[in-house]
Amino acid sequence: MVPSDIRTRTPVAARQRIAYGSDASQFLDVFPAQPVQSQTDSCLAIMIHGGFWRSKYDLTHASHLCSALAATGVTTISLEYRRVGTGGGWPATFADIQAGYAEALLHFPEAKAPVLLGHSAGGHLALRLAATNPVMAGVVALAPVACLKLAFDEHLGDGAVEAFLNGTPTGIPSIYEDADPCNKPSNIRRILVHGVDDESVPIAHSQAFLEARRHDPGVVTLIDIKETGHLELIDPKSEAWSIVRTAVQSLL
Repeated sequence: MVPSDIRTRTPVAARQRIAYGSDASQFLDVFPAQPVQSQTDSCLAIMIHGGFWRSKYDLTHASHLCSALAATGVTTISLEYRRVGTGGGWPATFADIQAGYAEALLHFPEAKAPVLLGHSAGGHLALRLAATNPVMAGVVALAPVACLKLAFDEHLGDGAVEAFLNGTPTGIPSIYEDADPCNKPSNIRRILVHGVDDESVPIAHSQAFLEARRHDPGVVTLIDIKETGHLELIDPKSEAWSIVRTAVQSLL
């Protein structure tokens, strides 16, 4: 049976909400590990949701992934951020990712280095954060918008990249250069997971990132999943979920 659209399901309530800024979109939702691990041996994951950086999509649909990871003994944080339409865009959105990530580390000082997850546009943000080489165990990028120039050329998300960066590659080339993780080396281990049948963000985007960053100090790998689309990667009820979970656990 094909699972229902995860965006239409009732979200799972977080146990705690932590503000990292004064804006209504600057907060972390915490899903504690179940069963609770000891503070000195705790694993931590931080999730960045997708939605083409637009305000119409928030973190609620990612709550199912966060809850499922927490059930495996990994405290999981869902990072909300300003999006296009709520004060976001480049570089404000990325500044929120940096601030939220730093706040998560401060709030869980005894945790092991976290795994950073990101889905779709959240995958772009996760890969771009990895290029700043913060303390982390690695990145699991799920169907990421990994190469912004390619996404612009393909008019991905009905012009989502142009709206996010507020311009075109020819008009603002330096901003595209700065925002695009395809252009940025990293020492961080990165695992890209992509459905072969993804029509929202075609697998060619992950393949292009893999080729661009194959000589990085931090190893990049791509796991392609046949007969899988875009939302299955964040759906614990899907057949792809076990692959995503294993990728996270491999970094922990």
